[in-house]
Amino acid sequence: MATLPQKLASTMLLRGLAPRLDSRISASSEPFDCPDIIAPHINSARWACTHYGVFVPELPAPYRYLNTMTLIGASGALCFDNDYLVAEDARRTATVLSSTAHGPKHHYRAYDTSADCQLAEDSSLLQWGDDLTIRCEHPRYALSARYDHMAVELQVTATQAVSWFVRSPVCDHFSLLATYTGSIEDATGHTDISGLCTFEYARYMSPQSLTAKPLPEALKLPVDFFTYQIVNINERTQMLLTDVRAAGVSACRLGHLRSLDGDARVFEDVTMEVLGYQSEPAIDPRGRKMRVPAKLRWTVRENGNELLRFDADVDSPLRYGHGRGYVGAYTYSGAWRGEPVTGTGYLEWVDCE
Repeated sequence: MATLPQKLASTMLLRGLAPRLDSRISASSEPFDCPDIIAPHINSARWACTHYGVFVPELPAPYRYLNTMTLIGASGALCFDNDYLVAEDARRTATVLSSTAHGPKHHYRAYDTSADCQLAEDSSLLQWGDDLTIRCEHPRYALSARYDHMAVELQVTATQAVSWFVRSPVCDHFSLLATYTGSIEDATGHTDISGLCTFEYARYMSPQSLTAKPLPEALKLPVDFFTYQIVNINERTQMLLTDVRAAGVSACRLGHLRSLDGDARVFEDVTMEVLGYQSEPAIDPRGRKMRVPAKLRWTVRENGNELLRFDADVDSPLRYGHGRGYVGAYTYSGAWRGEPVTGTGYLEWVDCE
């Protein structure tokens, strides 16, 4: 829970300075033209944390989704830091979370970047132990994973459609609309997969870059609520939905629409409603409890008219390891531009309020 000074600082930053520095809205309508920023920034005095991610929001049962979520370093943010995983130096800690909705297991592990990882500064080769390898040669990205419970191979091709969640001097965080082909192999056999996905990257400045010890909670950025959700509306169109709060102040509530046809827009008239929580909180390996949703409703409006509206039932296992929170899937149904739409959506949820 944020302290009063954290709340005051958060309010001043998010309502005052941040909007003047952040160009995420305008940048999200332009083609992506800066692949050179995609770097792990190991031992950087400026960038405390970087993130690479590949997210497949809709797969056939029993998988339903596939996520690969990595963090290198420590964000210095309340929602995302799991300080108990830090061995010697928070700045050298990396994590990998990967899961589907199938089976009882998922992968969540911490690594020491100086001992366990190979992270080329140009991102041409990124390795987390023997578990995960990502090769970046924009616009092509290759992912190969060998976990205890499954193996994954993906060939990802990014488009020029980019959604910027933050575009500022202190943080860059974006998602590229992409297509993929690949496979999942587990105890049930080999499954070929293909479709729409995302490739994502972020880099963050934080006081954490100045010290090996994890920041005390009172000094962390008071980001205490975060949800990120992806729905493939059809085979060519994707909507990203975000709701982020810091000490009760909205930091990001947006809908990013993009398609293989070249459409790329951002909607700020967005509402998320929690229609009901699950009867029991989720409990992580440290015994921390978190309320998690059972039913959600999203509404995205364009010029006052409903563009997208759907209700969602969270009906997959929730996998721990998105910082202090969880990932999973839901079944949604509603209307897209007045026509019925249904499918599976991808959910990330961290609620520390």
